Amino acid sequence: MVILDKIEDPSKQLWYIKKTVQNGWSRNVLVHQIESNLYERQALPEKATNFKNTLPAARSDLAQEMIKDPYKFDFLSLDEEVKELELEKALITHMTKFLLELGASFAFLGRQYHLEIDKKDYYLDLLFYHVKLRCYVVIDLKVGDFKPEYTGK
Repeated sequence: MVILDKIEDPSKQLWYIKKTVQNGWSRNVLVHQIESNLYERQALPEKATNFKNTLPAARSDLAQEMIKDPYKFDFLSLDEEVKELELEKALITHMTKFLLELGASFAFLGRQYHLEIDKKDYYLDLLFYHVKLRCYVVIDLKVGDFKPEYTGK
């Protein structure tokens, strides 16, 4: 009933129905996803990725599906001058809501995860494992406008 009441476009309705069944959303989660325009952020925009060129077809489609543009973190109540460490701490505090925003099949593995490569230390802001893709997903938090050099990181 929520989908029929809030959405007129039949293809959009069908998309939300499929996502609700796939992810086991409750009514409240469904309402949140509709109000945060998940369809517009996830289903509509063509993402600028290299997934189709670098992954097998099945994995490419799953990887493309898990990306949203942009993610909505309005549940954190942070101002625009937030620092990356403050953003990270707030996300950890609100992990349940954060995982719902990411979507289904994510497992949180850690924050400031240490890697040593060529005797250099690196720290991953947030490390997840995507169960369906069977791969790690690293989130490197950046606050502010997008810069092209962020793409390769």
